Amino acid sequence: MGESIQKVLRGQIIKLKPEASELKPIEDFTKHFIAQLEKEIKLYKIDADVFLGGSFAKGTFLKSDTYDVDVFVRFGWKYVQLSDTLGKIVASLCKKIKLRSEIIHGSRDYFRVYHPHSKGYFEIIPVTKIKKPQEERNVTDLTYFHGPYVIKRIKKLEDQVRLAKQFFKAQRVYGAETYVRGFSGYTVELLIIKYKSFLKLIKEILKFDSTQRAVIDIEKAYKNKNDVFIHVNEAKLHSPIILIDPTYKERNALAALSSGSLAKLQNSIRLFLKKPSMEFFVIREPDGKTLKKNAIKKKHEFLSINLTTDKQHGDIAGTKLKKFAEVLHREINTVFDVKNTEFYYSGEQTGKFYITLAPKKEIIRIGPPVEMKKHAARFKAQHSSTFVKNKRIHARLPVMKDAKAFLHSWKLANKKMVAQMHIVSLKMDN
Repeated sequence: MGESIQKVLRGQIIKLKPEASELKPIEDFTKHFIAQLEKEIKLYKIDADVFLGGSFAKGTFLKSDTYDVDVFVRFGWKYVQLSDTLGKIVASLCKKIKLRSEIIHGSRDYFRVYHPHSKGYFEIIPVTKIKKPQEERNVTDLTYFHGPYVIKRIKKLEDQVRLAKQFFKAQRVYGAETYVRGFSGYTVELLIIKYKSFLKLIKEILKFDSTQRAVIDIEKAYKNKNDVFIHVNEAKLHSPIILIDPTYKERNALAALSSGSLAKLQNSIRLFLKKPSMEFFVIREPDGKTLKKNAIKKKHEFLSINLTTDKQHGDIAGTKLKKFAEVLHREINTVFDVKNTEFYYSGEQTGKFYITLAPKKEIIRIGPPVEMKKHAARFKAQHSSTFVKNKRIHARLPVMKDAKAFLHSWKLANKKMVAQMHIVSLKMDN
């Protein structure tokens, strides 16, 4: 089995590592773009530095038909409205060199600048020039410290990072965005620095129990686990794995990770180790046809739901769609037994939500205490079948067997709430 795994991994490394000839034009244009950006900053007499960040700077770049390069503009402390200031600079520059740009909204707005002759783009991100992590005004300010730490330690491990990133992407657990709640590129790099190989990393991940928060402290900033829970912000300690940021020990770099994402990854790892295949590294949309086929085999009902939001594509749209899918899940689960769900965000303003379900054996609604005679009588009059349990009146509701009909009526009854959640379209496939 070991040889089989190694064969798969060697094959993947070849597929994932960009050729020098592919990187050269990107590197050349990046240097040119940064030089032009620095020139524009000087024209505006702004106190700001430009630095290259992300996987491109660290050498962990994945081979792709498209590319994105992170460029950070680090403003002096006196600047507060960073996005507005950078927006003027980017707009002026793009007009001069004839590049298309757009603003991307987030905790601090940033800018995407598109290359005229490819599908690639630069992400121009404003940050504050801080001397130490504790001075952060926004989490993006910390990025300045991440690059040097990783670059110094990642040598000869770049291919292992690429394997991990691609595997995590294929399992849809790559990204700290709210609609993913997985592993960011930085945390993947840190984990490879810790465990030295992709294979060792995934074997270690199998050992983690989502009910008992594991602590990974690469630089041994804390003497013991208890110290971590004392010094790290309590609001950031709810992830199943706590990864102490080696550049800022009070920060949990994996704060975004959910138990669901960890469980999904662990299941994929078990399957991969049992039967290694390059298929585990292929990024695909969930297969609705296969999900439906499996549901039919088990005599379950299957819903394929198309969702559209009017929010901006990216983290905002993905998060809105995911939150609405979670609302649907909760509502449907009140009257059906939900067996499985899959959410997929396309990257634009649309998402797919697949749900496999079956009728509940019975549906019970809990009413008021029997001692509240007036309310209990009204509740009893509203339901044809009632009984008393634990001194409260309960009602047996009719079991629903058609999920499509339920969802259709629910949509009509909740038009206002759907609109308030910025969902402009909710359609079911046949």
